Amino acid sequence: MTIPLQQKNVYGPINSRRLGRSLGINLLPISMKICTFNCVYCQYGWTRVHDYKLPDESMWPDAERVVDEVKKSLQKLQPPPDYITFSGNGEPSLHPAFIPLVDEIIRLRNLYARASLTAILSNSSTIHDPSIRTAIAKLDVPIMKLDGGDEKCLRLYNRPCEGFNYEEMLSGLAQLKKVTIQTLFTEGPDGNFYPENIPKWIERLKKISPQQVQIYTLDRGHPSDKIFPVAKEKLLAVRDRLRQENINAEVYCRER
Repeated sequence: MTIPLQQKNVYGPINSRRLGRSLGINLLPISMKICTFNCVYCQYGWTRVHDYKLPDESMWPDAERVVDEVKKSLQKLQPPPDYITFSGNGEPSLHPAFIPLVDEIIRLRNLYARASLTAILSNSSTIHDPSIRTAIAKLDVPIMKLDGGDEKCLRLYNRPCEGFNYEEMLSGLAQLKKVTIQTLFTEGPDGNFYPENIPKWIERLKKISPQQVQIYTLDRGHPSDKIFPVAKEKLLAVRDRLRQENINAEVYCRER
């Protein structure tokens, strides 16, 4: 079973496998999921608005209100969160004011929570845009998705909307100097953990040169009934292959 959408624009801090105590910033509407991807494993279920834009621009959360809520949260949180993370009900960089919001959140972090790191959990679909890429590069830890080693795998697994370009995404990722790549592996008919994908995915990573690769599998509900978790031992084997290529990689799995 999938989980409900985030009902706040600022939430947490939550305890994250990868980010410790993370204060989440949701720049998406609380009433629906908008995303450029329709991933078969998304904890929020299938994408309702599968596009780069909302049908009504007034549905985006008010940027000034988001900034005010982040300010109030940081002023009262003691100790400060480990991370301040752009995430939420879909792809955070779709918000029309994403670029100035990055600058504002960094400013607030510097004022009220200097020990906190800024981060984003992104599906990488907007990274081809130079202005978006410049904004994301300002964050301490840009965590970007790459689940497929070729376009065929990505289109089956992540189901991008019209207008998405796989090669442009790869080019944008390669231009980020301190990028972290996140990959969620699953087995099954709709999964991405199969022999043809893994070596292609590794070759893509070698060209991107990430600071780190974060590997994990299903831990929450998901909309597709054609995917299954990957055993930790298999994920560790992939990690070891990456390390042999001098790529820093870690597996994030809850003990079952």
